[in-house]
Amino acid sequence: MWRIGLLSRRMKAALAIVLGLSLGLVGSAQVLASIQVLQLSTDPYTNPTSQHRTEVEPDTFASGSTIVTAFQIGRFFDGGASNIGFAASSNGGNSWTAGFLPGTTVFATPPGTHARASDPSVAFDAKHGVWLISYLGLVTLTDVDVLASRSTDGGLTWSAPVVINANGHFNDKNWTVCDDTASSPFYGHCYTEFDDNSRGDLEQMSTSTDGGLTWGNALATQDGVHGIGGQPLVQPDGTVIVPFDGFSFATFLLMSFRSTDGGASWSAARVISPVKFRHPAGGIRAGIPLPSAEMDANGRAYVVWSDCRFEAQCSASDLVLTTSDNGIAWSHPTRIPADAIGSGVDHFIPGIAVDRSTSGGSAHLVLAFYYYPQANCTTATCQLIAGFTASSDGGSSWTSTTRVAGPMVLTWLPSTTQGFMVGDYISTSFSGAPAFPAYALASSPSGGLFQEATFTVTGGLSSTGSAAPASDTSGVGVTNAARTTSALTAR
Repeated sequence: MWRIGLLSRRMKAALAIVLGLSLGLVGSAQVLASIQVLQLSTDPYTNPTSQHRTEVEPDTFASGSTIVTAFQIGRFFDGGASNIGFAASSNGGNSWTAGFLPGTTVFATPPGTHARASDPSVAFDAKHGVWLISYLGLVTLTDVDVLASRSTDGGLTWSAPVVINANGHFNDKNWTVCDDTASSPFYGHCYTEFDDNSRGDLEQMSTSTDGGLTWGNALATQDGVHGIGGQPLVQPDGTVIVPFDGFSFATFLLMSFRSTDGGASWSAARVISPVKFRHPAGGIRAGIPLPSAEMDANGRAYVVWSDCRFEAQCSASDLVLTTSDNGIAWSHPTRIPADAIGSGVDHFIPGIAVDRSTSGGSAHLVLAFYYYPQANCTTATCQLIAGFTASSDGGSSWTSTTRVAGPMVLTWLPSTTQGFMVGDYISTSFSGAPAFPAYALASSPSGGLFQEATFTVTGGLSSTGSAAPASDTSGVGVTNAARTTSALTAR
């Protein structure tokens, strides 16, 4: 582990270049704000089989003044990473301690038995006082376990892996949440979603009632729905809502299912909305419009995804929001007005945070994402920027896009079988009034190594500011309808 202090002189210079270049962008109305980013970790591994000085795909979670983020380190071209890294703050983001999970892969210290690791997700179990990082442990590229590591000291040290599921199948896209409401009948239950790619991306849920020490058998939904990228949320009464990407012959479907019995069973899935999907240009890895989901103090679920329905000929993607108070009836998709329709700005890979001390029309939201100022670009010309927008009225209005860092050149990012990678997802979490995002940011490779690491924002991001009303609402497709097909897309 190492303590985060001042950035190295070389990294400061690199960041000055990255942030300074953003001043030269034209053609969009993003806000230029005085934002300082803070590097949380760096890739220490040297195995020649993966790409180094790379960190991708961060998730975050916060409870009180403790914030924990986890991410892949040393990305392989054909899947997974050398290990999972973490960074933790016990004082609301003022200082951070970083390290690497033990006993995971053959590259870890001490070494584990898995060849690679991937897809970290962070959760906190308030009843048992345990932090959890769930992730994938790759035995081979087609035999992928779902694992978890535990921390009882605020994310500073972590246990050896605990098995959530090791059935010999290709399991994918895990996500973990815990019931942290003391009055809930299922207080202390933790739930991990994943999909079984060996069975056509069959949605699976596993439950722990002992702080992640043991996990129950994986259960499918009542209708055996197939999908990917579910992010379970727990309401104050213990109801679990799981929004995810489902499949049809023609498009992705934003869908959800629920449990009202502490994970003993899972309902049939319902369609929230078809997704009008546009793959961002330039060969970036963003081929599935994975949803980002969070919940407010009263149990309202907020789900955001990338969608081009509001743009002529799907020429760019906006970020779109839907909400629900019960996981059954959902609001019609509403465009988040971070940029104007027709601006040409392309938004993707969102990570939403909701202040759990706020709710309803006063809920505070911060949404981190990546974007291109001009959607019509190539690998050579695309300018990848990290940005955010915010709402202090439950999503009724939003601030204009604010640049956090960039632009980045796509070839500064590690290559994968699905494109240049910052992550299939990113994340943001409130700790007190500010929200702390985690981004993968890169500068120009140096000495044969990439220069991509995990960053947050010094002091966090505010949910307040001059905001425009979110008035563009779509009823495209049949929302709130039961699923009518189990057809799968090709992965």
